[in-house]
Amino acid sequence: MPEAVSFPFSPSYEQACDRLIAMCNGDPRSTIKALILANEYLETELSELRARALNLGAVVRRSRARDDAA
Repeated sequence: MPEAVSFPFSPSYEQACDRLIAMCNGDPRSTIKALILANEYLETELSELRARALNLGAVVRRSRARDDAA
């Protein structure tokens, strides 16, 4: 049987979990939905930031190529 993975949780994680569960009126299903929605939002934001970073990198490379050609 594989060993259980242990994560180093801090007390602040426990407090955050308690707060989130309380915000969802103690309903575990609502708590999980809230976490899924938050995760989807963060994934979308990360994708947008990555796209902007790639675009910025392309602009910088084109600018440097132009400067080198001049």
